[in-house]
Amino acid sequence: MLSTPTEQPRSGTAGKDTMRKTMTPLLVTVLVVYSAQQLLMPILAPLSRELSLTETQLGLVVTVAAATLTIASPLWGRALDRLGLRTVLLAGLGLATSGLAGFAAVAAIGLDGTSGPALTFGLMLATRSLLFGAGIAAIPVAALAVAGTVTTNETDRTRVVGLVGAAQGLSLVLGPAAGGTLALVSLMLPLYVAPVLPLLLAGWVLTAVPGVTPARPEAERPAKIRPWQAHLWPLFAIGFLLYLSLSLVQVIIGFLVADRLGLDPQATAGAVGVVLFVSGLVLVAVQGAVVPKLGWPARRLLRTGIPITIAAFALLALAGQLWTMTAAFAVLSLGLGLAIPGFTTAPTLAVGPDQQGSVAGLVNATIGATFVAGPLLGTALYELQPVAPVLAALGSVTAALGLTWGAPAAHRIGEKAVASAAG
Repeated sequence: MLSTPTEQPRSGTAGKDTMRKTMTPLLVTVLVVYSAQQLLMPILAPLSRELSLTETQLGLVVTVAAATLTIASPLWGRALDRLGLRTVLLAGLGLATSGLAGFAAVAAIGLDGTSGPALTFGLMLATRSLLFGAGIAAIPVAALAVAGTVTTNETDRTRVVGLVGAAQGLSLVLGPAAGGTLALVSLMLPLYVAPVLPLLLAGWVLTAVPGVTPARPEAERPAKIRPWQAHLWPLFAIGFLLYLSLSLVQVIIGFLVADRLGLDPQATAGAVGVVLFVSGLVLVAVQGAVVPKLGWPARRLLRTGIPITIAAFALLALAGQLWTMTAAFAVLSLGLGLAIPGFTTAPTLAVGPDQQGSVAGLVNATIGATFVAGPLLGTALYELQPVAPVLAALGSVTAALGLTWGAPAAHRIGEKAVASAAG
């Protein structure tokens, strides 16, 4: 079973204090590590040009990282159940630090001509994609798994899961802003700062996250979870379809803005920045404030958020001005901000407390898989017809809505007593 700093929290004020003390280090870890990742986003395109890399090669760096995260997430989930929280966090932070530091070194030797484009690309795959992708996978898995063990009712669990999502969303606002500011001093400065953040965080984790009890004997370990089990696969399918819709349009937003508004590259960058900033603020507000305040069960969040998401994609398909495109992405953030905590909570309610690490790994793997397929599919569809990725996203969330209302597993979300976690 996943070990936490205390036994299961008691109800009432004491239980909430325990939950807060347990989750705070994890929320800080999620925010800092994802912000370190996002520091690099403003410089990736210009850096790739300076290194004589193609757009396809840069896309492969991102795709391989997503594939690595997808593979690593279930492994981290099982490691949580066997090795405990602090060990997994430190291992993940160590890999993330190594990957970011290696990426900075690769960029430096590529810029000074020590390595050619082919070698630079290979080393970028090894550091930014494999090492960092494997390391960062541990962080949300740990946060979601602990959220499943320190909460004893569906309302608290949904609230805590929403805060994890809000921390990730806030990193999308803070990271690029900080990276862009640092890049004004030097293109390499964000690369040098990024690995320092998880390194410092590892030192803090050593003191803020208590040690854990030894792993249980093999005979006492929980049964393995299979994502194709009848009570789980519709829930994972809903999550995959939700995130697939996002990844389909996220990768082509710059093309949409440029082509529909007829903007040059510099104006496009500014317009896309406005769209992403507004949508990021909405996402953080919904997951960090609205979802905890509402206290809705996971099924209601899904059934409310997905129709809003459908409306957002319909608006985006028709939007022809910057304000309408910004409004579409703001509505999209509202819909996904409601639906995503519903998805990430739902599978945790279908398993026992000793399987929270494993199910968290599968949740994160589901998310990662969409960012392997989505960007490639989105760009390919855009080349065929610019509105095609938006329509594909619309179809994806419509299918998710169908599963939410039609799949028996979705109807049973929350029926398994969360309070059994105390047993």
